[in-house]
Amino acid sequence: MADFLPTRSVLNQCFPVCLLTSTEVEQLRKSKEIDKSLSRDKTYAERLVKILLLGAGESGKSTFLKQMRIIHGQDFDQQDREEFRATIYSNVIKGVRVLVDAREKLHIPWGSPDNQVHGDNVMSFDTRSAMMANGQVEMSVFLKYLPSIQVLWADSGIQQAYDRRREFQLVSTHTPGEKGTHSQGKNPQFQPVLSTQGKQE
Repeated sequence: MADFLPTRSVLNQCFPVCLLTSTEVEQLRKSKEIDKSLSRDKTYAERLVKILLLGAGESGKSTFLKQMRIIHGQDFDQQDREEFRATIYSNVIKGVRVLVDAREKLHIPWGSPDNQVHGDNVMSFDTRSAMMANGQVEMSVFLKYLPSIQVLWADSGIQQAYDRRREFQLVSTHTPGEKGTHSQGKNPQFQPVLSTQGKQE
């Protein structure tokens, strides 16, 4: 009767799982999980829509993406918000520096000559620092310049330069008047998102 017993190879074909060792069973389980994962990824990739946003600087590419993210309920986490705030601080310092420089080149007098000190203070900011290269300024650094920024923004000479901003390049989100940045900058809860302009690649 032993001559009629099926061989292991035959049993493997008929009952593959029953004759596997525990190691082989585990390998088979992992293999099936990988197959399922690949299948899910393939389905996701087939449904994924990719778009390419083209446009000049300041045309609203990053703002569009942020708005789409908010509309579809994908909120920004705390780290994202902190990065946005640091970017706004960087933008404001850059913008005020541009206005101070433009006021001089356009031969616009200071509203108050005493504000030259504040202009010099802002212009002394090291734009070659690592944080400015990354478009990020920490709150502690921004607060050192905030009093000068507030005084300068209230100066009639700076306001005249701002009114003539079409004559030079000034990013709209680089001014302290945007979204009340000059008054809210010291508020730790101040975390606007759409008014940020990141570093241009």
